[in-house]
Amino acid sequence: MSVRSICQQVPVIPVLVVKDLAIAESLALALVGGGLHVLEVTLRTPVALEVIRRMSAVPGSIVGAGTVLTTADVKAVKAAGAAFAVSPGATERLLAAAEDAGLPLLPGVATVSEVMRLVERGFDTLKFFPAEAAGGVKMLKSIHGPLPDVRFCPTGGISEQTFGDYLALPNVLCVGGSWLTPEAMLSAHDWQGIAALARKTVGLYNPPANSA
Repeated sequence: MSVRSICQQVPVIPVLVVKDLAIAESLALALVGGGLHVLEVTLRTPVALEVIRRMSAVPGSIVGAGTVLTTADVKAVKAAGAAFAVSPGATERLLAAAEDAGLPLLPGVATVSEVMRLVERGFDTLKFFPAEAAGGVKMLKSIHGPLPDVRFCPTGGISEQTFGDYLALPNVLCVGGSWLTPEAMLSAHDWQGIAALARKTVGLYNPPANSA
């Protein structure tokens, strides 16, 4: 699967920081059951790679690795079964490593020059990060004029209240969000509550007509 085809499948990709390996399967089941089957597990905890392995075994899930920064990260997440990788930015080494590994990469950008450089490398779908701090909806509107064929997954500072504003843009396929897994719900193992939150998010979404 290409990164674009993955991003087209859901309105929101839950961005997950999982500290407790024991909840990995239950959390994935709740989100997939709620209609959000594309998941991003960030490499911010010691158990992240094993979380990717366990979540990838959940039927219907498409699990990617987030916070991929180095060539070693690319190799590790590929071995763990990640279907794609997400990075906050892009370096030549990281891009080459992902290409060599055959691992679909969603690289982060915050400026027009970064977008243009990645378009030259053949990318057509990018992560806009940190979305709110880098100009948010207004910035993405401005980018669409000169670069109408590029699509984005904005991440960073987006909430349940604002994600619809991003999805209304013609150059946004989906957003990345951490609000779908509140710490209180995770601590309480409230899988029904997380599934309900996922369903609510999907229900609020109206696909843009020109998302292809």
